[in-house]
Amino acid sequence: MNPNIHDMAARLLEAAQGHERFVVALAGPPAAGKSFLSEWLCREINERQPGIAAVVPMDGYHFDNAVLESQGLVPIKGAPETFDADGLHQDLMRIRRADKSVAVPVFDRPLDLARAGARLITLEHRIVIVEGNYLLLNQAPWPALNELFDMTLLLEVPDEILEERLIQRWLDMGQDRRAAYDKAYHKDMRNARLIKAESIEPDLRWS
Repeated sequence: MNPNIHDMAARLLEAAQGHERFVVALAGPPAAGKSFLSEWLCREINERQPGIAAVVPMDGYHFDNAVLESQGLVPIKGAPETFDADGLHQDLMRIRRADKSVAVPVFDRPLDLARAGARLITLEHRIVIVEGNYLLLNQAPWPALNELFDMTLLLEVPDEILEERLIQRWLDMGQDRRAAYDKAYHKDMRNARLIKAESIEPDLRWS
């Protein structure tokens, strides 16, 4: 299904009626457009009902490079095991309780690190869009997140488009063309294939 952003905003607002807090998972492979679409969707919702929506990016739960280095995981940073899935689970449980504001981390891509407490989810934020690669991954420990989502969306983007975007992303970050190809094909696309093959069936596939 391919609703436009305006229709999706209306759909979420309708689904959230009667909920004190409505948590949406927006999952998809690297470079599928999760960050862009989640922020756009949030703006569309807030234009209709100001201040009601906020975004929680899963990238904020990257383990720090110091932790990854101690475990030999820096070369595969971005793989499922390089994220603090339990930390995300705990924060989402706090968000679902809707009894106080919750500070969440946000990943700073140019600095390649997560900034703790960089975004505040307040009681005003009745619709919370959680975006990230592995939110629907059917491999431990990720399935524990499923019960925390009221609606699940999975972005579907053809591999050739993902590859093009990923190469450009690495080039924009200062990698030479050979390194950009290597990282895109041998790291990012490996994760993309895992997400496509091993994610649970979402409530809606969005392409």
